[in-house]
Amino acid sequence: MKDIIVIGGGGHGKVLISILKKIENYNIVGYVDFENRGNILGVSYYGTDEKLLSLKDKPLLALGIGQIKNIAIRKKIVDKFFNNAFSFETIISPNAIINEEVELGEGTVVMDGVVINSGTNIGKYSIVNTNSSVDHDCKIGDFVHIAPGCTLSGEVKLEQNVLVGTGAKIIQGIRIVENVIIAGGSCVMEHIVEKGTFIGVPARKLSKKMFKKKR
Repeated sequence: MKDIIVIGGGGHGKVLISILKKIENYNIVGYVDFENRGNILGVSYYGTDEKLLSLKDKPLLALGIGQIKNIAIRKKIVDKFFNNAFSFETIISPNAIINEEVELGEGTVVMDGVVINSGTNIGKYSIVNTNSSVDHDCKIGDFVHIAPGCTLSGEVKLEQNVLVGTGAKIIQGIRIVENVIIAGGSCVMEHIVEKGTFIGVPARKLSKKMFKKKR
């Protein structure tokens, strides 16, 4: 069995621990967080990042940090461990369907109920969350989070640092540039070529005007 330590003890980390327990070839040594959150599904607190970084023998890591206010923080945490010779395992739930000719980058996590269809390529440290569907020939960048219940049609391209909110839909062939947030429940029907937050059906860029009260 492979020893593995989970980075993050929040809700996403808890779900990841549950998935790792279903995969027989992992021994979960513990989880790392900035605070002791107690026992999580039978897995104990290992310590802080600093304790893990001090180890000479480098165990495998599982990235259990979900969406946070600033995606740059998540990347900073990954870089800290990567630059100290740690490796992140790619985790695929046994309850996910991964079809032929799918490529998944280092540190990417695929949760329960996900379907990823043939020809899709997903980069490093991304999340495909519970019950989401990614259809054929999609190209997904690094540090992308596809939240629960999302639907990506075929040949969608997401550049790095994109968040697709819960239940959002992206139609066939759409391209979205980096550093974009798609609000939950939205439907993207046109290419998005500038960073920002997009909301609605069809999705439009969120602006200050949307918050101004009518007089």
